[in-house]
Amino acid sequence: MRGSARLLAGTVLAVATAGILVSPAQAAPAGHPSGTSAGGLEVYPSSAVPGDHVSVNTAACGDDGAAAGDATAVGAGRFTLAPTTHEQNLIGRFRVPPSAVPGTYEIVARCSESGRRVTGDLVVTLTSAAQQVAPRGSVKTGVGGALGPDPARTAAGVAALAVAAAGGTWLLHRRARGDGI
Repeated sequence: MRGSARLLAGTVLAVATAGILVSPAQAAPAGHPSGTSAGGLEVYPSSAVPGDHVSVNTAACGDDGAAAGDATAVGAGRFTLAPTTHEQNLIGRFRVPPSAVPGTYEIVARCSESGRRVTGDLVVTLTSAAQQVAPRGSVKTGVGGALGPDPARTAAGVAALAVAAAGGTWLLHRRARGDGI
């Protein structure tokens, strides 16, 4: 009972910690920029492949009417951030060029009136999370798997083990009764 309680408490703690560690950009639904913090430039999605469209937003410019965005580090050039329906929130978009090389790039926005500079990171990868495929098949580790992935051979091996276990149990029972072997 005590072990089950510890396992349950550990699971609850892990789930709660994972919920706290999810960034606002990861928690935003597809196609909707996440909520902004007053201190920086949020990039959504934070990881993209060449050819993807990326949105950036910030509330750091306050009452400034617009901001100038700069994605030249990734090769996308300059873009404009304009006001949205959210108070003091500016948003802009750019396209990651097909020639972009995988890596982490700094995206910059400069507020029009105050000149304040805010930054965010964009990670360019060759495959998006949606395109990644889970591995299939067996792993050749050298441990176990002597019968291979063939279902018929696996069933034969399980049957052989069951017969051996039954025979061993019968012999131990006979010995315990004093009948000898």
